[in-house]
Amino acid sequence: MSAGAIIVWELLGTAALILLGNGVVANHVLRKNNGHNAGFLFINFGWAFAVFTGASIAAPSGAHLNPAVTLGLAIADKTKWADVPLYFIGQFAGAILGAVLCWAAYKLQFDDHPEPENTLGIFSTAPQIANTAWNLVTEIIGTFVLVAWILLSPVAAKASADGVPTFGNSALGYAGVSFVVLVIGTSLGGPTGYAINPARDLGPRIAYAFLLPIKNKANANWGYSWIPVVGPLVGGALAALVYLAVHNLT
Repeated sequence: MSAGAIIVWELLGTAALILLGNGVVANHVLRKNNGHNAGFLFINFGWAFAVFTGASIAAPSGAHLNPAVTLGLAIADKTKWADVPLYFIGQFAGAILGAVLCWAAYKLQFDDHPEPENTLGIFSTAPQIANTAWNLVTEIIGTFVLVAWILLSPVAAKASADGVPTFGNSALGYAGVSFVVLVIGTSLGGPTGYAINPARDLGPRIAYAFLLPIKNKANANWGYSWIPVVGPLVGGALAALVYLAVHNLT
């Protein structure tokens, strides 16, 4: 696949992921919405199906949508290292675009929201209890589960040469990933909001800080911003190393 195609498919898929994922949080948080105060489970289901939608769109590129997944696949020798920057470019650009589209869809609600200083959480994650080491551990564990499943599950074994799961309909293979994201959210998402994806967190954070015209909005909490980037990358790398160790035993 050409460099441009990788960037475009990852951009489109990641934009859809973030539009719908940030969108379900906006539906819950912002006033005068049909989904206002729908709850954490509502958010988890929204994010899970956002993953399915984005991955189905980006199937031609392998639907990484996540730098931690790309890194893990590269370490596991399932993605060319030369392609890794291309995936990253598409993912981060798509995440920024998706965040802007989410704001546009909810523009009237953002304008009417009485607590604009509390809107960062619609776009990016934050810990319930701030502790650098343990927040990192939480993100590492959650991302490890995701990438390990991608590498070790039957979906990986049945993937075609380009990494697309083959369950008759390639998009259907991504339903499994969505279920894993759902259980990560419901089981491990409480402490930090389960970024488990550097692009998912940093891209919208950049959009929030520099692009979105939300009056009296919060600062972007840059002091925390590196944790949902480094933690998932470490988790993805560890999952790939476990995969290689298991693979070498068989």
